[in-house]
Amino acid sequence: MIDPRTPVLVGVGTCFDDVEAVELMVRATEKAAKDAGGAGLLEAVQRVAVPRGTWSYSDPARIVASRIGAPSAQTHLVDLGIPQQTLINQALSAVLAGEVDVALVVGAEAKARAARAAKRSRAASAEGIRDVMRRTGPADDEPEEIDQAGAAPDVHQVPQGEVIARAEIEAALYAPVEQYALMESALRAADGITVADHRREIAELWSRFNEVARTNDEAAFPVEMSAEALLEFGPEHRPLAFPYGKWHASQWTVDQGAALLLCSVEAAERFGVDRARWVFPLVGVDSSASLSLTKRRELARWPAMRLLGEAAAARIGRPLAECDHTELYSCFPLAVRVQQRELGLPVDGTPTITGGMAFAGGPFNSFVLQATVAMARRLREQSGLGLLTTVSGMLTKPGLAVWASEPDGELPLVADLADAAIAATETINVVSAHDGPATMAACTVTYNGMEPRELIAILDTSDGDRVIAKSTDAKLMARAVSEELVGTTFTVSGNVVV
Repeated sequence: MIDPRTPVLVGVGTCFDDVEAVELMVRATEKAAKDAGGAGLLEAVQRVAVPRGTWSYSDPARIVASRIGAPSAQTHLVDLGIPQQTLINQALSAVLAGEVDVALVVGAEAKARAARAAKRSRAASAEGIRDVMRRTGPADDEPEEIDQAGAAPDVHQVPQGEVIARAEIEAALYAPVEQYALMESALRAADGITVADHRREIAELWSRFNEVARTNDEAAFPVEMSAEALLEFGPEHRPLAFPYGKWHASQWTVDQGAALLLCSVEAAERFGVDRARWVFPLVGVDSSASLSLTKRRELARWPAMRLLGEAAAARIGRPLAECDHTELYSCFPLAVRVQQRELGLPVDGTPTITGGMAFAGGPFNSFVLQATVAMARRLREQSGLGLLTTVSGMLTKPGLAVWASEPDGELPLVADLADAAIAATETINVVSAHDGPATMAACTVTYNGMEPRELIAILDTSDGDRVIAKSTDAKLMARAVSEELVGTTFTVSGNVVV
């Protein structure tokens, strides 16, 4: 017997059409309803939640709700800085509590479409609109985003806490690729491997992700990339922040939408959803606690994700390494590598079923929905347990889900473990400048094209504080990309590594 309030995922859908983002959401939702097969399910939706993307809609869930025949559904807009898994967890909680019977979580990005439009616009400015139209056709068949005239969602969720520290902002250290590259150097030092071996490790991991992407019919970038191609920088794989190049980063210039239809077991039966379509959530945990990168003493660790993993393992009664299918959030290799260690997964494994955000495509702030669709499909085809994770910010806020092809007789664990995450994370004071000796805790080199531009470093001072410092010294940058500098003591003058 299954508790009638047990939440189940009954319908999943994706869309990759050349349309604006909210239309992607609508079409993905319609496909999710077709996937579920329950007559009247869309009209019964009582809650529509959307994670914010790069688009400018003020209440996209309202458009979706109206288009699917559920205009009275409560709409949620969830800002960047809140884990994508949180939207799913909140829907699960609402179903468990009897607040809603049917909920929709949907998101999309049309950034590739916007890039194509911008390219045409630049060509029109350079060559004359008439010549461009003669060659490419009119652009007015591509409507802009719907103007909602300032319409507000019923619920607008904004993140709490500090995602980027003031010292990081003052040092202009807010690019994700730079922060992840810094953490990558700290992990390399913690593992005790050479710079060359570290680069090879990353390249081999990402080449395995690429192999998976080439089996994914929905992958945006399935072109073969060997470990050698991912190891060496060049025009097609330009350096961003050492050791990362273009194809180590999430590729967000995509047109991708994904939708999840969740409901109670009672509602699934009432609307006639085939039992074979049900996928069961066993775990939906996250942490809303926020600690910026430089304030975390251990730059190569993520205690918050470890806690989520321990809670999940306790709930399912087995180590997470025994889950049958795994999709770790893969914005950068560091995210995958740290999660493998914190969750007790094999560090030489390939924890993806999609191919990851570099090759399957990484729609801004909605990839977890794409991944959950893929996991639901996998569990319908192959029974077992599916582990799926979320990264928000710079390893700031984690999320974790375990889905199952069969129920286990218990209600899912749905929880925010923020308090425990804060208690488990050791912090350090960050100062805006320092004069004197300091020990390198992490470093990276950024680039202008193919040329080194600047060394960025996080250093621990002799006073027990932490400081961000930089250098444009060519010899120092050359050392940073060829030998281990983490653990070496330097002199800092203000914010400059001398």
